[in-house]
Amino acid sequence: MKAILIGFMGSGKTTIGKLLAHQLALPHIDLDDQIIAAAGCPITNIFEQHGEDYFRQLEHQLLLETLTRDGVLSTGGGTPAQATNLQVLQETATPVILLEAAADTILERVHNNHDRPLVNSLTKTDLVSLKDARRSQYHTCADLIIQTDGLSPQTIVKRILSFLKQK
Repeated sequence: MKAILIGFMGSGKTTIGKLLAHQLALPHIDLDDQIIAAAGCPITNIFEQHGEDYFRQLEHQLLLETLTRDGVLSTGGGTPAQATNLQVLQETATPVILLEAAADTILERVHNNHDRPLVNSLTKTDLVSLKDARRSQYHTCADLIIQTDGLSPQTIVKRILSFLKQK
């Protein structure tokens, strides 16, 4: 794996991951897509039918498998919030890049997105609380932190590429 993107939902992990992978001529791997493929149903259905514990176990298994592949990985927003995943992300030699965005930016990006099981039930206050609760996990494993508000995807990718060249 060349780079791992982490961050809260709506921070831009998938968008940036695809662009970064293209620039590096590597495949983009979205952990949520891997989970959907393995489970054979959307994430909302996994939560409804099997619960969050099952989802997190599958997520951990697929994170471990994915790290052995070449490419750019975009994780789920809650991936680093799980202790087992956080440990993996802290110990990996692959650079972990945290994409951050303000609560208003996140709400604007994910509003009415039915593929995100948490978002439609969260108020702005709830979102800020959840984001704040995950902040320390994100920061603990991040090698680079980029505040994405007001930046174009291309600018963000340039910053990541510059960082990766130094590694």
